[in-house]
Amino acid sequence: MRLVIARCSVDYDGRLTAHLPLATRLLVVKADGSVLVHSDGGSYKPLNWMSPPCTMAEVEPDEAQTGDGVVAVWRVQHAKSEDRLTVLIHEVLHDSAHELGVDPGLVKDGVEAHLQKLLAEHIHTLGHGYSLVRREYMTAIGPVDILAKDDSGASVAVEIKRRGEIDGVEQLTRYLELMNRDPHLAPVTGVFAAQQIKPQARTLAEDRGIRCVVLDYDALKGIDDAESRLF
Repeated sequence: MRLVIARCSVDYDGRLTAHLPLATRLLVVKADGSVLVHSDGGSYKPLNWMSPPCTMAEVEPDEAQTGDGVVAVWRVQHAKSEDRLTVLIHEVLHDSAHELGVDPGLVKDGVEAHLQKLLAEHIHTLGHGYSLVRREYMTAIGPVDILAKDDSGASVAVEIKRRGEIDGVEQLTRYLELMNRDPHLAPVTGVFAAQQIKPQARTLAEDRGIRCVVLDYDALKGIDDAESRLF
């Protein structure tokens, strides 16, 4: 992983156009090829990024760019689309590379891990015609708990929590933004599934077009099947 702290401006062109004016930012280049642009705020979410497969070339600035104080240019091009990220670096404050090795992945607590396993085994809980694609579907920014298909064959990303809070909705939103850039998956909708979902989290999820599902842990285990109870 390469970490660069630099005064830079950033332009994103493709299905949308975005511009970040000159400021000091953290640039992250991961071993999988992804490039992320972070500020000192905004929690974990980058200001902009390019997910793999993509290629990055570091080139010399042209005469006009040099006149504006640019010392290096990063050109990041997505391999399967016209999306491109251009970073104009004016000053490098830090540049280092680190070998992180193989990551063992996120270890969830026992309840969340078991909920994921049970929901994958009973994916029809989400609706008639749903089918499982895989658990722990890996993206450039982490694994999605479950990738499924709905009854129309469209992709559905499922984030599972024991307690559904706003942070979980933000996490799923970040996955959806990234996955919807992949033409092989898009369009991807989201399901936020939890044993309990706080009202604020439900409001935010529904505002972003994410469906909320409350999971009955006992029913999924087959201990308490509400449909077959007499009382």
